[in-house]
Amino acid sequence: MFDKFSGRHIGVNNEKDLKAMLDVIGVGSVDELIAQVIPQSIRLKKPLALPAEGMSEYEFAAHIRELADRNRTLRSFIGMGWYPCAVPAAVSRNVFENPAWYTSYTPYQAEISQGRLEALLNFQTALISLTGMEIGNCSLLDEGTATAEAMLMMYALRSREAVKEGRNQLFVDRNLFPQTLDVLLTRSEPFGIELIIDEYDEYEFTGREFGAIVQYPAADGTVRDYADFTAAAHAKGALVTAVADPLALALLKAPGEWGADIAVGSTQRLGTPMGFGGPSAGYMTTREAFKRNMPGRIIGVSVDRLGNKALRMALQMREQHIKRERATSNICTASALMASMVGFYCVYNGPEGLLRAAMTAHLAAATVARALEALDYKLSSKEFFDTLEVEAEAAVVQSLALDKGINFFYPSEERVRMSFDEVTTPEEVETVIGIFAAAKGKKTKAVKAVTESCIPVALRRQSAFLQEPVFNRYRSESALMRYIKRLELRDISLANSMISLGSCTMKLNAAVLMQPLSLAGFQNMHPYAPADQAEGYLTMIAELEHDLATITGLAACSLQPNSGAAGEYSGLMVIRAYHQSRGQGYRNVVLIPASAHGTNPASAAMAGMKIVTVACDERGNIDVDDLKAKARECSSELCALMVTYPSTHGVFESRIREIVDAVHDAGGLVYMDGANMNAQVGLTNPGYIGADVCHLNLHKTFAMPHGGGGPGVGPICVAEPLKAFLPTHPIVATGGEEGITAVASAPWGSAMLLPITYGYIKMLGAEGLKRVTEMAIVNANYMSAALKKEFRTYYSGETGRVGHEMILDLTHFKKDYDIDCGDIAHRLMDYGFHAPTLSFPVHETLMVEPTESEPKEEMDRFMEALVQIKRECEAAAAAGEKNNVVTNAPHTAVELAGEWPHPYSRMEAAFPLEWVRTAKFFPYVSKIDNGYGDRNLCCRNCD
Repeated sequence: MFDKFSGRHIGVNNEKDLKAMLDVIGVGSVDELIAQVIPQSIRLKKPLALPAEGMSEYEFAAHIRELADRNRTLRSFIGMGWYPCAVPAAVSRNVFENPAWYTSYTPYQAEISQGRLEALLNFQTALISLTGMEIGNCSLLDEGTATAEAMLMMYALRSREAVKEGRNQLFVDRNLFPQTLDVLLTRSEPFGIELIIDEYDEYEFTGREFGAIVQYPAADGTVRDYADFTAAAHAKGALVTAVADPLALALLKAPGEWGADIAVGSTQRLGTPMGFGGPSAGYMTTREAFKRNMPGRIIGVSVDRLGNKALRMALQMREQHIKRERATSNICTASALMASMVGFYCVYNGPEGLLRAAMTAHLAAATVARALEALDYKLSSKEFFDTLEVEAEAAVVQSLALDKGINFFYPSEERVRMSFDEVTTPEEVETVIGIFAAAKGKKTKAVKAVTESCIPVALRRQSAFLQEPVFNRYRSESALMRYIKRLELRDISLANSMISLGSCTMKLNAAVLMQPLSLAGFQNMHPYAPADQAEGYLTMIAELEHDLATITGLAACSLQPNSGAAGEYSGLMVIRAYHQSRGQGYRNVVLIPASAHGTNPASAAMAGMKIVTVACDERGNIDVDDLKAKARECSSELCALMVTYPSTHGVFESRIREIVDAVHDAGGLVYMDGANMNAQVGLTNPGYIGADVCHLNLHKTFAMPHGGGGPGVGPICVAEPLKAFLPTHPIVATGGEEGITAVASAPWGSAMLLPITYGYIKMLGAEGLKRVTEMAIVNANYMSAALKKEFRTYYSGETGRVGHEMILDLTHFKKDYDIDCGDIAHRLMDYGFHAPTLSFPVHETLMVEPTESEPKEEMDRFMEALVQIKRECEAAAAAGEKNNVVTNAPHTAVELAGEWPHPYSRMEAAFPLEWVRTAKFFPYVSKIDNGYGDRNLCCRNCD
């Protein structure tokens, strides 16, 4: 058994523990339990059409190395949003390859997330400083989607008068990266936003615009002064967004200094790999006045119960899954892990390091520009940062460049574009000049290297940046390593203990799956490299798309959506395009059960849909009669049903086929939210049930890590009639023949992460995938049964069983003990555990999902902690004691060593059970005052 990946991945891997658990559940076998959980009518009749046996870990390691080696990583000067950079080994080793950083969850439990929060605060601080703005968020998905979020933010900021006037025009400068423009086209259309694509220096504002977007430097490399343009926009009531390269801002005047209202972009070149397009952290900064409209997560400084500085996510009500159909953004997971890496890159390099990197890129471009002019080449601009566009025969240059192992970008047959970077060497500069000399049949002339900036004086940066102490303290590797370790020790991750978050599926992220991400063949590929150089990636992508389509029972797959919410949105947009192709674009009603994930109504709102809520019955199931009535009532406009299966309550609803049929009969399609696919794989699937579209959270079911809040990946699988509408890309051929425009910057989204899911499927095989699902269901039902004397499971199926997760009822705790669910979550920290999902989907409950990865011993410890906390609640209530061990939780080491004004002992606070002593985790701060942090918003690290 243990020579198979499944034997290592599945936590309960001996018959003794399994029998004991089945005895507690009250069944004689796993098969008997599964028969009680999943309706027989939707059980697959055949195994998945995948190899039954998976590869061994050793076989997979050799196989994935061979695929990486089939990627020919030529020296890339392609640019266009992705650049080679010097990823510090100290950051790669201590963060990117460290499970303490990549297996942690989004920092909702702030008291046990202080390390990640500080790393993300550093990211915010760096970008606020570079862009000259006042507030920033802790990462978005990528540059294209960040720009789209800025568009919608400007749209939401319209004055009442502008809304009344119907101002719906957005000026977009023509000199914008094409992938960014494509995402803008996708995201603008459902809102009726009209894009006016023109030249910034020829455009006159009419008063019908609500905003404008320019790129800085422009796509062709030109550095342009947008001050007058911005003033003209403001005079007509329009806001301005700058899509700004953060490395360039070490040399260029900050957008905030020339009047921009919002700055967005990609931080990839600040210390993260190209990775065939992703993941890379997008950023957004803006003015303080717009903080309430800013999408995504903001890290803010607050204080804890003892008055100590403490970090938390501020203004959380802006998150789309909380705002539901009132959402103005499409943010769920972001790229927090990459943002942390960027923050550490800035910490390690400081202002002088960023200036050095920027000057290396700029002076290389300037030297090549001088040489090309000496060779009688015409440049599109003499004012640039790192990118040159040259009039030349592209085919000739490309042939010569490939011979030298170099890739340029070729926007047309007569033009060549090249971008230099922080790792460009003098020898490479000479090689590039030699290529262009050869293209004209000339010998290379000796060119004196340019040593001073040639950026126009008016656009040169005069203001200081990265002046905060954190960016000027850690220059040696020893110092940086210890700083990273200090932050790491303030957090709980899967490296510490079980994280039983319902719906979030915090399963093992196996080391054998993570290792390939460090291979140069995967890290160093540019997404626009010629296809014959990316054979390994393209082979893996094709196989993974096939495998995911097979697993879901659908016809085709797109890997482009780079978060779960992006997957939901993409699925709805594909359905929308299908209806439009049939002359039924008027279909815009989406039925969404009241119990649905908050991302469902939010994504539907972003897709321009009208949302009709379907009621649930007392057992938490969809009210089928209500659904049928509303489907009939809306039949002329019905677009789709969004349904999570098993339900958000963790139950397989027996009437799911009846629900699907009712929607289809009314002319709608069925979108299945794949958040709970960990309970389906190998046993049933969306296609077999009758769904038309399904998005998958690869960071849940398919073993990608959560990375402290992202990156996530949310591909969609679709039925045959929808295949033609899968997302396309303006540079690289992908998607369907009638595909929607891009939903992300890169053709295959966060491609560098795909070896994780690829390996997970290849090593488990059909039998292993099925066993994983079975054990996820066994573990959940074991915990539900074992806790039933202490905690009622809020919802269960018709046979009294749950799926892969369950909801524990704590709704009476406030009344009985004057202690609420949040207090329980905080007290679990003292036991060394991250809380389950809190008050979702039912207020004052805990939704628990053990996953298949946890051993019985760990589940037993967690349950013992929950029961002991209940005893503490009972004791406090019996004594009438407000100053009790639960409401004061968590307790820090500093508090325990100081004065002790509590009626309970220090031992009760810190070591409530014997086993806690063996691996004690001390929260770094005590309970945080959320209100203080919002009233005194500070989102910079000024220490």
